[in-house]
Amino acid sequence: QVQLVESGGGLVQPGGSLRLSCAASGSIFTIYAMGWYRQAPGKQRELVASMITGGSTNYADSVKGRFTISADNAKNTVYLQMNSLKPEDTAVYYCNIEGLTSTFGDVRRRNVWGQGTQVTVSS
Repeated sequence: QVQLVESGGGLVQPGGSLRLSCAASGSIFTIYAMGWYRQAPGKQRELVASMITGGSTNYADSVKGRFTISADNAKNTVYLQMNSLKPEDTAVYYCNIEGLTSTFGDVRRRNVWGQGTQVTVSS
């Protein structure tokens, strides 16, 4: 079974920076794509940034130029560097990985979600 463990969230002042990490563990053989999503209170979950392994990246317009998604494939870890943070970036941030995984011997392509990490931008 695959698990995603996120870290790096917290409270930061406007204009500050945070770096989120998401480490995948368990039976994951290939990662096809990785992404970060966020959900603010009363709002739908939205895509923040995504990356196709060995390929392109994609960002929400609201974070372009401020956030950067990256990955360490050897560690099965994806990062989100967040700079120039704004109060409207406040949300729970979720990591997502699409990959070839095994669950009790059942090998298939799956989407796996992390538990979420709170990011609060406030003075």
